[in-house]
Amino acid sequence: MILLVEDNPDDEALTRRALAKNNIQNEVRVARDGAEALALLFETGGEGGPAVVPEVVLLDLKLPKVDGLEVLRRIRADERTRLLPVVILTSSREERDLISGYGLGANSYIRKPVDFGEFVEAVRQLGLYWLVLNQPPPSQRPAA
Repeated sequence: MILLVEDNPDDEALTRRALAKNNIQNEVRVARDGAEALALLFETGGEGGPAVVPEVVLLDLKLPKVDGLEVLRRIRADERTRLLPVVILTSSREERDLISGYGLGANSYIRKPVDFGEFVEAVRQLGLYWLVLNQPPPSQRPAA
């Protein structure tokens, strides 16, 4: 499962289309702000169910309620999620965001291309690497 943390409906649709175009069939859960992402990862799973355990988090930085860097900080601070692959997927061109993202433990930082064809290719490579080639760490979740 992919956790997409994205507040822009157009960018969400673009990401979903790019995943589908590349035949990436993994379930996509969407959090539309940082607080919702944290609830999905640590509390109730968002709808009263268990917390979600994604294979990878695609994290925008400019989010309402709790920004993406704070979400990343909390992911890395918690024993259950500190090894979870987090890919920052943002339109931010700020060098300080890039430095802060890596400083807080992002696994990758990708600037969203404006061109749809470039974006589809970026998502293809993301999916191939993080969902097929990458060997994830053992789950950090306690056994139920």
